[in-house]
Amino acid sequence: MKITKRAIGHRVALSTVLIAIAGLGTGCVSQQEYDKLYDTNMSLRSQNQELTNRLGSTELTNAQLQGSAGDAQSVIDALRSENKALRDGLASSQVSFANLEDRMNSLQIVHLDAATDRALSDLAAQFPDMIIYDADKGMLRFVSDMTFASGSDSVQASAGTSLEQLAQVLNSGSASKYDIQIVGHTDDQKISSNTQRRHPTNMHLSAHRAIAVRAALGKAGIGWDRMSVTGWGENRPLVPNNKGKGTPANRRVEIYLVPSTRTDVAPARIEAAADNSAPAPATTRPKIDPTK
Repeated sequence: MKITKRAIGHRVALSTVLIAIAGLGTGCVSQQEYDKLYDTNMSLRSQNQELTNRLGSTELTNAQLQGSAGDAQSVIDALRSENKALRDGLASSQVSFANLEDRMNSLQIVHLDAATDRALSDLAAQFPDMIIYDADKGMLRFVSDMTFASGSDSVQASAGTSLEQLAQVLNSGSASKYDIQIVGHTDDQKISSNTQRRHPTNMHLSAHRAIAVRAALGKAGIGWDRMSVTGWGENRPLVPNNKGKGTPANRRVEIYLVPSTRTDVAPARIEAAADNSAPAPATTRPKIDPTK
């Protein structure tokens, strides 16, 4: 039960009134009765003070509890906010992990045999400004700016020499058992109007450069049925692109050696024409240019 100061005051006032009524009713009282009433009155006063003190203490405790409840609510709100942030962070991490896992699953990790690995490493050492060899991926990376002129898919003479030596490596010993995947890349620089006539987009340019490398390797003796081409344009950068400035590291052609998927079924014979300028005789079947 909640006791208020007003209620206590009413009790004391009531006691005083009862004492007065008792005195008036009898006209007079004995000393003993007076002392008893006095003691009762003092006792009531003491109880009143005690109740008043208890009420004050209760009100203080109530105020403290209300303050604690407010602090507790603040702590709860803060924890809820932190929990939400952690959940959001976890969800974001899970998405990033899934994307990374997809990328890792898409990577072709090939451990080349020792002889092929050594031969490719030696080749890259001969052309350090042009070729980077990644043994973990079984990949040779040709720097496009050294392999092609700007906006062109024509292999430069200096790169032609390295590709001829690469063909010799790939046609010898254990290296001949691998298929060859040729992948072209560009940075995100917009194609110039002059380049656009032959290569409408960066995707076209990257694919055309990969095709040109395939043609050079085919001409040097690599079987056409061992080679495939892909063009990624600006969509697979190695490093962030420098907006408006060009990014040489992203302009590249990569050559991957992968386990062969060839079957025992002989493919139709397709050869690169050494010279497409002369028309084929009417009595012979025209040769097919594999770069088209």
